[in-house]
Amino acid sequence: MFRSIVVGTDGSNTAGQAVRQAVDLAKSVGASLELVSAYEPVPAQRLSEERRDAPEDLQWAINPREEVDATLEAAAEIAREAGVAVNVYPRLGDPADAILDVAEEREADLIVVGNKGMTGAKRFLLGSVPNKVSHHAPCSVLIIRTT
Repeated sequence: MFRSIVVGTDGSNTAGQAVRQAVDLAKSVGASLELVSAYEPVPAQRLSEERRDAPEDLQWAINPREEVDATLEAAAEIAREAGVAVNVYPRLGDPADAILDVAEEREADLIVVGNKGMTGAKRFLLGSVPNKVSHHAPCSVLIIRTT
């Protein structure tokens, strides 16, 4: 049924619920899980200032991907604890595009996203990750209803 499931996460509660449900689904069908998180570029001057203020032994760790890597690792640990094979994909740029790109690259059978941001006028004015993903996905999409 499903061999490869892509799920996006930004560390939010909504994304956490989507990750947990994707892990449960992947475990039940024997699929691998592809975790995606996107980050925006950080100006070089800001990075330089943050590195200057950090202890010398930690300066190497200050980079635009720092938070994304931590978010992906936390989600990956949930999958590993459940015995699900997992890969992580930190991507520069738009979150929806990152999810769609990984789904295409991995020839995913399913994308799982939370529904946060899909209600109200904002979805028409600004768009949202679940809305964009659902309209452009190369495979089926499961939108998790979150509270």
